[in-house]
Amino acid sequence: VRDVHPTHYGRICPIETPEGPNIGLISSLSCFARINEYGFIESPYRRVLNGTVVDEVRILNPGDTHFKVGDVLTRGEIEKANKDVSGKTKHNQPAEFDAHSDYLSAWEEDKYIIAQANVQLDEKAAIVPELVNARQAGNFVLKHRDEIEYMDVSPKQLVSVAASLIPFLENDDANRALMGSNMQRQAVPLLRAESPFVGTGMEGVTARDSGAVVICKRSGIVDSVDSERIIVRVEGAAHEGQMSREVGADIYQLTKFKRSNQNTCINQKPIVQQGQRVKKGGVLADGPCTDKGELALGRNVLVAFMPWRGYNFEDAIVVSEKLVKEDYYTSIHIEEFEIEARDTKLGPEEVTRDIPNIAEGFLRNLDESGIIRIGASVKPGDILVGKVTPKGETQLTPEEKLLRAIFGEKAGDVKDASLYCPPGIEGVVVDAKVFSRKGADLDERSKNILDDQIERLHRNLEDEKRILNDERAKRLAGHLENKEILADLHDEKTNKKLLSKGALINRETLEKLRARDLKRLRIKDKDPRLNELIDEIEEMTSRQIAVLEKITEEKIVKLRKGDELPPGVI
Repeated sequence: VRDVHPTHYGRICPIETPEGPNIGLISSLSCFARINEYGFIESPYRRVLNGTVVDEVRILNPGDTHFKVGDVLTRGEIEKANKDVSGKTKHNQPAEFDAHSDYLSAWEEDKYIIAQANVQLDEKAAIVPELVNARQAGNFVLKHRDEIEYMDVSPKQLVSVAASLIPFLENDDANRALMGSNMQRQAVPLLRAESPFVGTGMEGVTARDSGAVVICKRSGIVDSVDSERIIVRVEGAAHEGQMSREVGADIYQLTKFKRSNQNTCINQKPIVQQGQRVKKGGVLADGPCTDKGELALGRNVLVAFMPWRGYNFEDAIVVSEKLVKEDYYTSIHIEEFEIEARDTKLGPEEVTRDIPNIAEGFLRNLDESGIIRIGASVKPGDILVGKVTPKGETQLTPEEKLLRAIFGEKAGDVKDASLYCPPGIEGVVVDAKVFSRKGADLDERSKNILDDQIERLHRNLEDEKRILNDERAKRLAGHLENKEILADLHDEKTNKKLLSKGALINRETLEKLRARDLKRLRIKDKDPRLNELIDEIEEMTSRQIAVLEKITEEKIVKLRKGDELPPGVI
């Protein structure tokens, strides 16, 4: 079961597998492998006909050609069809297509003679050597080029993504390559990521497909960018004289210093600038372990393979002071601690700053609610959240009863149950979250957190509305700008003069005027479809703004609703 089998070729990676007792039992898919509808793994191959590789494509969008989505044909056929279409009128849309390969399962593959990916081809994609190294039913054979039926798509299809990231993999011993592909997963995100000098070309693909980077959803122009969010003003392409329906803004909220399941730090940094044009599918922000959209697991450092007074015997490594001083390999780790206030038999527990028998010095970093402030430095033994829990009723002397009745002293009947920083942990508080049951009274800290979240939603809404109104003015300007007014324009209700006769319309006046005023404008060379266009632009803008407001309102209602907490937690 654990052995490498001929059917693994192009389906399961022969290199990436654990070193321990699970060796060979846990495997990774190869680079181009896919699982078919029956659950079998398939690998892609290029078709070869009479010694020539057939360059096949699959239609993604037929445009104005006569093909259908999913049709498979040769590149020559599609290019000829596109040429014919674009030659007719300039509005005609050519077909969009992608490279196509035939996917074969293990027993389908046994029927064919398959050449390797590194076979020499000429400029017409014909196989150059007469005799070719090929595979047939799991054996390596030497065949004439005219007998070849299929050919590998790439030398990478043999190995997994992790193994394909190792440069010059073919020169490595398989055991060491196995260790290398496994150890890449153990890399922690560094303070400063740096892409490798020597790569294999898979770094960009891996970073994008990992989901760590922020990908552009729709093409447009970067409207604004800061450390926490990127706003892209969407620009849709107008087609056949119709207005583009794609308007508005895409807001990308970046993840800042969040904890991963491995306690490492997830932080996204923008790599685009204001005013930059971005394409759909492009990288807008780097994530952990990426540099300009490329996977970057370590740093480029100068390494010497030499003895150094015995200090680097066997697996030991000597590092320079510069490496430590300049934080080459420094990484941030985030720990999460939580505490619950429960309803006990003796009464409810309370999160508070007022803890019995604790000196004021220990409480200096707690706010009025008893929760540590963000940015405070903590070391083992510091209080993170102050909490008191009711103590069992003790027999009170008459004097204590009298004092309790007069002063209402409650310190006696509660004990300290605070959350303390555990041993071995030292650092800075980066965030605090408070979860409270639906309908519970919020303390000051919870109110501040809620207000911040709502304020962020409102800010996003205002930015989206601003961009939509800008787009409205821009589209109206396309039809009305620099046109001369033939008569004064007055407000319908107040009769106040809005525009004078003979004035030229500009962007500022368009932004101030409402749709009904625009329709009453008497202008020179008026387009008969103008009122219809104004209606269309206004209706599109107002509909999108209404949708955005509704979505924001729903998010705010959800925030105010409270959290689902386990039974007994208050």
